[in-house]
Amino acid sequence: MRVHFHGAAGEVTGSLHEVEAAGKRLLLDCGMIQGSPEAEHRNTEPFPFEPTALDALVISHAHIDHIGRVPLLVKRGFRGPIHAQAATADLMAIMLLDAASIAESEAERGNRHRRAGEPRLLPLYTRDDVNAAMAQVRPLPYDTRKAILAGVEIAFREAGHILGSSAVELWADGRKLVFSGDLGPKGTPILRDPAPIDAADLVLMESTYGDRNHRERADTIRELGRILDEAWRDGGNVLIPAFAVGRSQELLYWFALHADEWNLSRWKIYLDSPMAAKVIGVYQRHHELFDPPARAAWAHRPSPFTMSNLHVAQSPQESIAINQVERGAIIIAGSGMANAGRIVHHLKHNLSRHEAHVVFVGYQGEGTLGRRLVNGAKWARIHGRDYRVNAQVHTVGGLSAHADQQGLIEWYGHIEGHPSLVLVHGEDLAREALAGEIGERFGTDVTLARPGMTLNVGGD
Repeated sequence: MRVHFHGAAGEVTGSLHEVEAAGKRLLLDCGMIQGSPEAEHRNTEPFPFEPTALDALVISHAHIDHIGRVPLLVKRGFRGPIHAQAATADLMAIMLLDAASIAESEAERGNRHRRAGEPRLLPLYTRDDVNAAMAQVRPLPYDTRKAILAGVEIAFREAGHILGSSAVELWADGRKLVFSGDLGPKGTPILRDPAPIDAADLVLMESTYGDRNHRERADTIRELGRILDEAWRDGGNVLIPAFAVGRSQELLYWFALHADEWNLSRWKIYLDSPMAAKVIGVYQRHHELFDPPARAAWAHRPSPFTMSNLHVAQSPQESIAINQVERGAIIIAGSGMANAGRIVHHLKHNLSRHEAHVVFVGYQGEGTLGRRLVNGAKWARIHGRDYRVNAQVHTVGGLSAHADQQGLIEWYGHIEGHPSLVLVHGEDLAREALAGEIGERFGTDVTLARPGMTLNVGGD
């Protein structure tokens, strides 16, 4: 068995790993590269392998940096099965259709303004391409070992990152490869904790927060309540960039749980996402994946998705209307890194207001507007125009959907024999810190994946 590393190998987006085993070739994830315009342009480049030569694709979870190029892979000739956990399969269609719609709209907008002689812009893929890709998806439940190709078996284990997120166990050639996908922290509301893995010959593990530990979640929730109180006194709006799957649902969970304590009835809460209602529907259909407290909460009180002052904006007109509200609005909108989506338009209308507050509740990738704002930028360029940043910017780190350094070490530490480890999905400072800690604690051989690198599993 051999692993070729193509994406998320020194960065936190574009997950893409190729496995050769039992005479077959398969992919682990096929994610979108996100960040600066230069980084995102790499999505248009040819894959570093021939799509028609692949036999299968295995998906860890439904975030765009792990699935965003799946329709492009199919468009370029991949015809094999796409295996995903059942909830992930439901979310994939929603996420990919939204990505295609955005790509089509941006191409149309660009073509309206292109100069004479410039080539016509084409979307990376269309909604028809998404539908073609989804026809190849094969849903699988958790904890079921299944042969997906002759001589190749997989099983999905709970990863605790978003609904349906999975660590992948893969058996072939007498060896076992484990791919963590993205791991969540213990105690995330709604989700179950990551499942322990018993053994492996090689582990590919994410390292997004490999160099730091999160604040206690309880402290973070108290901070969020204080920010909302401060924002109400200042008389402005609160903008929260958040991905439509995972973070948005967690925020609504905390809002519902603390509605009285935080006096949330005075606010209008907007979930501004064309995906929101559909994603909520997936959550409602998969109660069996909730942790016990969430199942109990759903059974004995109204769902967080049905709060009386929650407004789900689906149409562009509904989204535009929110910008007429100058105070008293909590606006949750994608994307989570503020590099695209409806949150960008709300930032245009609020960044220059001293009374406004912007709250970042997740990782901000290099080259994104979110990273620049977190780093204290005084000006923000949006759609070709510069906006002065007068709003108060907050970073609330304890709500991360990724395990921190200690969580990653604990998850890896459960694996018998502490096998060889490859760190993926992390920037170098984070990976180097985590490699040092794990190497010192367990004596493990730790490799930092690089694009183009190939490793043999088990030294064969």
